[in-house]
Amino acid sequence: MTPTRRQAKRRETDDSASANTTGLSPGEAALRLQTDGYNELPTAGRRGVLGILLDVLRQPMFVLLLGGGVVYLLIGDRVEALMLLVFASLSVAITLVQESRSEKVLEALRSLASPRAVVIRGGKRFHVAGREVVRGDLIVVSEGDRVAADATLLNSQDLLLDESLLTGESVPVRKVAAMPGAAVDTAAPPRPGGDDLPGLYAGTLVVRGTGIARVHGTGVHCEMGRIGRALSDIETEQPRLQQQMGRFVRNFAIIGAVAGALTVLLFGLLRGSWLEALLGGIAIGMSLLPEEFPLVMAVFMAMGAWRISRARVLTRRAAAIEALGATTVLCTDKTGTLTENRMTVVALVGPADAWREAQQESPDGHARSILDAARMASAQHPTDPMDLAIHTLVTSLERDPASDPVGSRPLLRSYGLRPDLLATGNVVAEGQDRAATGYAKGAPEAIGTLCALSDERRAAVRIQTETLASTGARVLAVARTARLDAGREQDLPDSLGGLRFEYLGLVAFADPLRANVPAAVSECRSAGIRVVMITGDYPATACAIGLQAGIDTDGVISGDELDGLTDDALGERVKSVHIFARIRPEQKLRIVQSLKTNGEIVAMTGDGVNDAPALKAAHIGIAMGGRGTDVAREASAIVLLDDDFGSIVKTIRLGRRIYDNLRKAIEYIVAVHIPIAGLAILPLAMGLPLILAPIHIAFLEMVIDPACSVVLEAEAEEDDVMKRPPRDPAGSILLPRRIGWAIAQGSLVLAMLTGVLVSAARMGVAESDLRALVFTALVLMNMGLILVNRSFSASIVRAFLRPNRSLWILLGGVTVLLGTAMAWSPARRLFQFGRPHWDDLAVAAGAGILALLLLEGLKSRWFSSSATGSRPASDPGAVQA
Repeated sequence: MTPTRRQAKRRETDDSASANTTGLSPGEAALRLQTDGYNELPTAGRRGVLGILLDVLRQPMFVLLLGGGVVYLLIGDRVEALMLLVFASLSVAITLVQESRSEKVLEALRSLASPRAVVIRGGKRFHVAGREVVRGDLIVVSEGDRVAADATLLNSQDLLLDESLLTGESVPVRKVAAMPGAAVDTAAPPRPGGDDLPGLYAGTLVVRGTGIARVHGTGVHCEMGRIGRALSDIETEQPRLQQQMGRFVRNFAIIGAVAGALTVLLFGLLRGSWLEALLGGIAIGMSLLPEEFPLVMAVFMAMGAWRISRARVLTRRAAAIEALGATTVLCTDKTGTLTENRMTVVALVGPADAWREAQQESPDGHARSILDAARMASAQHPTDPMDLAIHTLVTSLERDPASDPVGSRPLLRSYGLRPDLLATGNVVAEGQDRAATGYAKGAPEAIGTLCALSDERRAAVRIQTETLASTGARVLAVARTARLDAGREQDLPDSLGGLRFEYLGLVAFADPLRANVPAAVSECRSAGIRVVMITGDYPATACAIGLQAGIDTDGVISGDELDGLTDDALGERVKSVHIFARIRPEQKLRIVQSLKTNGEIVAMTGDGVNDAPALKAAHIGIAMGGRGTDVAREASAIVLLDDDFGSIVKTIRLGRRIYDNLRKAIEYIVAVHIPIAGLAILPLAMGLPLILAPIHIAFLEMVIDPACSVVLEAEAEEDDVMKRPPRDPAGSILLPRRIGWAIAQGSLVLAMLTGVLVSAARMGVAESDLRALVFTALVLMNMGLILVNRSFSASIVRAFLRPNRSLWILLGGVTVLLGTAMAWSPARRLFQFGRPHWDDLAVAAGAGILALLLLEGLKSRWFSSSATGSRPASDPGAVQA
């Protein structure tokens, strides 16, 4: 080792000589955040109000409204032209409000999606969003973290970083602390790349070790900002759904354009009035134009992600919303997800004696030696729940709570967890010249290997371990070395395996099951979702917790057994096994791939760096937001902000609800456009006066837009949302049977309106009165369509009782506007309505009520019909051909 390297290593361990370790005060941090702005780069895809407005003005519906206004001006009807412009403005305003709301929701989700950072402020450690890190902050970096900002390393332990994001070099580089008192040139900081440098850079990945660094560059002033990289973690639409909707909109638009052109041609040739023909063509084009679909998609995806975030779950990829309802297998870890991740030490077991928490006595003798060794093997500033439990117990036993057995002894070297050795350790100086002691804790089999235990001794330890694990406890073994002649770090080996350890005993931790887990597991079972536990714990521990949670414990596969199985054999076993124990992170990928080969739709939880491949391979990767690494978060589609299994089940429930409501909105849009298009075409075919002009359709759009994008989005879940099997993931959202239901609704309403129109025309009702009668009936029937489409299975009575404030605001507003149009003379002239007659109103109301009852009967028969191979009738995607 060169002198330069030795000096760098000595600097690495000098924790006290680096600058002030209390960091900024919270007030200073807030002031700098206000002065410098957020620690983020400009992100493409964020639309302001002007951008949304320009998008709306380019929509075909707006163009048609303007075209209608121009035609009215040409025929000298300025009032109608003005009102069309007013309706066009209202349409723009509604869309602007709804899409602005969606953009605000997405902005809030981007904030949640920001990588997390641990900062030291006022001497205390805080978890904050990476975008809130400011210049001068002290940040703590650990394995699996993305560095939040450009910073200078003050102290470190075995720190390696992957800087390939900036340099293109895939080999990790070693980092060492800056010399005490060294100044940082923020105007020309060192470039990334190269070993034994103190610079950390935003976006780079911590591969191994820990460190503390002081931030000197954030946002556009960091290295990533200088090379112009922009990152975006939130997608606003689902690609597969977008493709389906794109095809549907295209076909609908082609039909509308052809129908409008034919209408203009036929009306002009047969009646000789080309301006009126143009108005009729515009009306038909507006009636068939599916302009609501893009709005519905944008609002549902943004609002869906927002609703899921209220359940303490972040949706990083909107495609996960679609996949949630199809999940068939939910793979979950144990610690912190099924359990509370609130560890307490409950037993200290040596070869011949033991201490139990239930004894309500302080551990002494050999038990106290085990505890002290476990404390010395733990991190100085613990974050791991087991380290915290050990620290807590030791502190509670100290007469002086401020005393710290590790703090009084200089730490020479810390050994982290490695894939080939499931143990960690520390080597500390004993206060005498060149004297040191090593301490280790980890999996009993790993500690047994470090201590070179005999087969007989290993068997005895295994029996003790399984006895403790059978109660649901998590078990670690502890070991200690004899005095070492190693006063400097460079005198120590690179791994724990280079030291000779003496076995001391076992430490058992209790981690209670979360109270909501049994109910959540039961709910998954009723929804046709298998819950599979994958844990690194002992099989006995996993089975004890699985039994409490309600997970099937009949079969267990261990990591060693899994290695001995062929892919075909594993594929057969995973069909029935629900618990995988002593599983290493890299083995999770094989389990996920095996489940996928069997045709399962897999949701997978994970938190570590090595979990990233499995999270990415799963259909829905679920990262832990509390204890998870940034790498796991980036590989996942969903992040649990509270690491709670119950939140996963809530998310699946919400995903099914969102997909159900999206279907309802699409079906309503298809259904309501059929009678509108029919009333635009039938009078031309039957030689009757035109009923619908552009202004009437513009009025209807004021009802349709909020109904499909706000009212139906806010609808409550179906009663059986978690009592039916997962939907077919290969099925389209626009299933033929569902579109058939929408067409049946629209055709029924059109048939009733046609009956009203023809009957009134034969009775010699004046044109203005006929238009008022039919339009009123159409609006009332539209209200009926909204009510019927609120639920797949609930009766109309229950539909009235289901809470939805947006619905009643909409229906109340429509009633007021329709009453104004019928009763106020200027409005009647504008809509070309005659004076209202009580008998006409009674006919319209009766037709609306009759349509509602017939639609309700049709829905009941439609969804109760038992087609061969169908799932439960209310399952919106259940019926199979």
